Amino acid sequence: MSTTMTAPPSTAFKIVDVPENLSHVIDARGVKGSFVGPSEAESPWVPFGDNAAIRHLAFDVRQNIYCNVLWLKGPGVLGTHKHRGRLVMMCLEGSLRYLEHDWVAGPGDFFLEVPGERHTLVSEHPQGGKLWGWMQGPIEFYDEEGQFVETADVWWFINHYESYCRENNLPINPQLYL
Repeated sequence: MSTTMTAPPSTAFKIVDVPENLSHVIDARGVKGSFVGPSEAESPWVPFGDNAAIRHLAFDVRQNIYCNVLWLKGPGVLGTHKHRGRLVMMCLEGSLRYLEHDWVAGPGDFFLEVPGERHTLVSEHPQGGKLWGWMQGPIEFYDEEGQFVETADVWWFINHYESYCRENNLPINPQLYL
């Protein structure tokens, strides 16, 4: 079995018109992708507790999907929570781990969380850590006695972002909404 790609390489530095039989449907009913740059003007760091912040990157209300970067600003804990959907995560900086697992995520490490998992996110790194996450479905948060406290889903995260923007006279970026 060959691992070499058979598509011909191109030297044409141009946009190629690719045929699409359903372009009229895609244009009428599809949504465009988005781009969010690194500037806080495009998406600010929104406080998430005393030692954390979230930089929101995408909201998809049709599928209850949200994408963000979670930043634990130093050593600390993000309380116990349970996922009701799938999460795809990658550590960008520092290090983080779950008390319930034996691994520690560092820059470039990837992990997948599945519905029903519960865990407690911690960082012992002096600078904390940043996680990029593509998440679907609600997250349930619990207190130190295992009592349910709150559910966060795409609507919660939209409110988190928009409330912060309104309170700080920041524009709401339409590129975040898919």
